Amino acid sequence: MRARTKAGNPAASLLRKSFRPLTPHPLGSRRPANNPGMAKETPSFYNPPMRAILLLLSANVFMTFAWYGHLRHKSAPLWIAILASWGIAFFEYCLQVPANRLGSRQFSIVELKVMQEAITLVVFAFFSWLYLKEALRWNHAVSFAFLMGAVFFAFRKW
Repeated sequence: MRARTKAGNPAASLLRKSFRPLTPHPLGSRRPANNPGMAKETPSFYNPPMRAILLLLSANVFMTFAWYGHLRHKSAPLWIAILASWGIAFFEYCLQVPANRLGSRQFSIVELKVMQEAITLVVFAFFSWLYLKEALRWNHAVSFAFLMGAVFFAFRKW
């Protein structure tokens, strides 16, 4: 049996070193010290805010297929549509829950919800146009513009 160190349980010590809390950093990773020619901040798909946004985007693709994908197959029995939707929704939850956990470290809950709704409508617009073959009209564009106004006001620091 291993002896305990002064710090306590060796496994707990390793976990504390492995899982450091995330700190807010909206623009991306810091520039390396050995490369002064790089921009001061470089955007990265691996920073926590971008990961949260990409997870939200992916979750919303699954959610949109779960909620509306069956409309392309109206001849299928309702119980099959329900089971298929539940199966798809499982994967949506597997992405949405981590997105909300990660996003809540970087954004307020209101910002996170407004961002999620904006992403939902953008995904739905593409889905309805490409998959369901629905026409997008000028009034849809106006409503999306107003939604982007809501995003602006939610993220604006007054």
